Amino acid sequence: MSSKSDKKKSLVPRLRFPEFREAGAWEVKRLGEVANISMGASPKSASYNDQRIGLPLIQGNADIKDRKSSPRLFASQITRECWVGDILVGVRAPVGMVAKSEHHACIGRGISALCVKGEDRQEFLYQWLLWYEPHWVSISQGGTFDSVNKNEITNLVALFPNPSEQQKVAHCLSSLDEVIGLQAKKVQALKQHKKGLMQQLFPAEGETTPRLRFPDFREAGAWEVQTIDQLASKIAQGGTPKTSIPKYWNGDIPWI
Repeated sequence: MSSKSDKKKSLVPRLRFPEFREAGAWEVKRLGEVANISMGASPKSASYNDQRIGLPLIQGNADIKDRKSSPRLFASQITRECWVGDILVGVRAPVGMVAKSEHHACIGRGISALCVKGEDRQEFLYQWLLWYEPHWVSISQGGTFDSVNKNEITNLVALFPNPSEQQKVAHCLSSLDEVIGLQAKKVQALKQHKKGLMQQLFPAEGETTPRLRFPDFREAGAWEVQTIDQLASKIAQGGTPKTSIPKYWNGDIPWI
């Protein structure tokens, strides 16, 4: 049986900011103690609309993009609500998806909304839920769709330091989120740049010369039109020992 000192050590993170190294163990709390939890309830489908009547509708993971609410429809029948800044947690497959609400919205049965109460920090809870996200599968229920209910969310146990340390941890991790977000935008911009280059470096449909060409090939003439089976046969005839075997390129099965 482990001693009390061993148990206390387990409530302290391995990495801690210097000013909090003597602050003692983190406190065990249930999410129901820390946050107000609202479970979504789907409005009638007849109330769904794209005329912006009622509130934006967040039904589930399909209405989340880049960990932010991104509603596709509105609902004129309001069942349960979330507010700007609430933490959104998916309660249906995939269970445990975490995001932030950027809308005052109606939430469907695939979503729960959490708002910290008291002195605890909303951003700390958000970061903890991100860390916990892969663990949800262990408590999700079986069935046609995996799901968790309010009781399971309410009784989920987490460790909380004092509010000052919560703020420090949350600031550190959210700063990294900002860097990740900026890098993701750069990657997306590069993908768009590549897509634009491909449209110019390959001839358009019905043409044999690309719009953009490297200087040393501008006088090289038009590109040659070939079918895939012709190209594959040429590669096989002069290719590697494996692809040189006729059965790989000259059999009864056509190249696709």
